[in-house]
Amino acid sequence: MDKAKYIDHTLLKADASKDSITKLINEAKEYHFKSVCVNPYYVSYCKKELRDTDVLVCTVIGFPLGQNTMNTKILETEDAILAGADEIDMVINVAALKDGNHNYVKEEIASIKEVCGPRTLKVILETCYLTKEEIKIACLLAKEAGADYVKTSTGFGTYGAKVEDVKLMRETVGKDMGVKASGGVRSKAEMEEMIKVGATRIGASAGVKIMEEYKNE
Repeated sequence: MDKAKYIDHTLLKADASKDSITKLINEAKEYHFKSVCVNPYYVSYCKKELRDTDVLVCTVIGFPLGQNTMNTKILETEDAILAGADEIDMVINVAALKDGNHNYVKEEIASIKEVCGPRTLKVILETCYLTKEEIKIACLLAKEAGADYVKTSTGFGTYGAKVEDVKLMRETVGKDMGVKASGGVRSKAEMEEMIKVGATRIGASAGVKIMEEYKNE
């Protein structure tokens, strides 16, 4: 697969200006990244600017803490899809998972997937807060709920993607589900390492730098 198509070109900073989002869009068009990943506020703008291109619009739900109510996350998802989102990256309720409320976590993911329909749903586990056993449980809940991907991180936690976590996630979900490594992947070498252990998507704000490294091989 074209390496650019692994990358969700990401800008989720609270102070991201329209000019910086326009720059993100133009870079995505130039490098043919899989998607731009932006906060919901910018979805409709990105959709308009990316029409007739091969770049998808991805947005985040319950971001970055995952502590919104289930109904709030469902409404957020419905609104994002109406605005033109092609892919949804939702944050699980980490507290519910750690409290052992697995049915709640699974129901929330399944409810959001139902809203997504054929659109891709990625489930952010925020692995920095989870034990290895909790990562495995979260992966299985996401798989059982019908999600398309499990994803490591928001980029707002105590750390981002780790190779050992991505490897564990791939081993847990099997070969037919997507795994997204996100947070701290800033070089070609780091991206290759994540792909080697099973990542099929990379969330990165350093997409241009990574692709330039490939060009300069």
